[in-house]
Amino acid sequence: MNALVAQERKDLKKGSLRKLKSNGEIPAVVYGREMKTKSISIKSADLLKVIKAVGRNGIINLNLDGKSTNVILRDYQNVAITKEVLHVDFLQVNQHTEINTKVSVILKGISNGEKAGGAVNQFLHELNITAKANDLPDTIEIDITDFEIGRTVRVADLKKDYSNITINHENEETILMIDYVKTTVEEEDISAVEV
Repeated sequence: MNALVAQERKDLKKGSLRKLKSNGEIPAVVYGREMKTKSISIKSADLLKVIKAVGRNGIINLNLDGKSTNVILRDYQNVAITKEVLHVDFLQVNQHTEINTKVSVILKGISNGEKAGGAVNQFLHELNITAKANDLPDTIEIDITDFEIGRTVRVADLKKDYSNITINHENEETILMIDYVKTTVEEEDISAVEV
């Protein structure tokens, strides 16, 4: 498990935020059922290293004033263009804590259908899930390599591979479809071009 050192912030004025930023730190809060909400600061570079190691939904060992607690990254704000993190929310968890969150759906490989001239239409890029902290996947991956034209993947198709989490979508919802691509121009379009 990866550790992240935090300091409690007592000075919450705007000027102190500029000082944090100039020291390579970012403001954050940590909260949970077993603790009062605390304003903290963390080193930006350390946060990025930990997230790279554990993933977006991984458990982080937060060391705050000599005491350790397990947290997950609940939310964050960043600058749209530069992706610089401005503020982070941490949620205290234990292995039994159930968490509702969103995870990205990642497609792996190039399908046989694409090689035959088809196209992948992905309708859901994120799924809402509920899982215990230890079971949270960083992403949900679907290997589409063997998929032919006409193949559809619905939420129900994922539930057997991800039985340790609850996918909060209807079973019939379509995640992706390998579809035909029209390669000929419709006759109506041709007639519209004729003089």
